[in-house]
Amino acid sequence: MITVTSCHRALRRGVLFLLSIVTLSIAAPVFADDVTFVLQNNHPNAVEVQLYSQDRDHVWPGNDEVYLLDTGAPQNMSIACEPGETICYGAWVKGDSSSYWGTGPDNADSCESCCSICTGGTVQQINLNE
Repeated sequence: MITVTSCHRALRRGVLFLLSIVTLSIAAPVFADDVTFVLQNNHPNAVEVQLYSQDRDHVWPGNDEVYLLDTGAPQNMSIACEPGETICYGAWVKGDSSSYWGTGPDNADSCESCCSICTGGTVQQINLNE
């Protein structure tokens, strides 16, 4: 014989089971900070730049593209990064990857002074001199 109490228990277990499924299926939100790198090319030739995460496999601007800096005014590069993530810049003379700043092309070199922690805001201006 089924009692009202056993029906309530079964119903309560069913509701709790459904709530647990819904809770597990909702992904935790991913938060990002926007950081702006400001670079100025003081070299007589155009310079190519990429920004590299040191904590995950990610490059900005991505898709094998580069930021292109002509000589002159500073250029802003705003990116969305994960809070606390270390981001380093690599810059090189267009057409001459042996002349570089920071981590260089493909993030190949190490460089502590060319890295910033993703905390939002703007990174102090970086001057790429001859």
